[in-house]
Amino acid sequence: MQHRRHRVAEQFRVEISAILSRELRDHIQGLVTITEVQLSPDLRQARALISLFGSEEQKAATRAFLEESTGQIRRMLGSRIRLRHTPELVFILDRTIEEGDRMVSLIEEVSRELPKE
Repeated sequence: MQHRRHRVAEQFRVEISAILSRELRDHIQGLVTITEVQLSPDLRQARALISLFGSEEQKAATRAFLEESTGQIRRMLGSRIRLRHTPELVFILDRTIEEGDRMVSLIEEVSRELPKE
C-alpha cells in the first residue's frame, strides 16, 4: 500500500508542476518548483511542498495565488488522476534549498576568516 501511495504522490507532483507551468503560468510570478507531494495513508490529503524563487513581492504574490487557486488546481488534478476521492490539497513552503544556500554561505564566510596555511 505504501508503494502505491508513493507512486500516486509522484504522479501528483508531476501533474501539479505541469498545471502550474502550462495552464496557470501567467499568474505565477518568479519560479515555483514542486519539490515533493506527501499523501496521507488514506489518500484524502495531499501536502505539496513548494520552493519559490524571485523577489519577496513575487514570492508573496505567488503564495497568495496558490492559496486562492487550490480548489481549481484540485479539480484539474481530479480530471487527470483517477482516484475515488481527489485529496484535499495544501501548499506548504519548502525552505530546504534556501537553508542549504544559507549554510553554504556561512561555511564560505568561516573558511575566509580562517588563517591561510
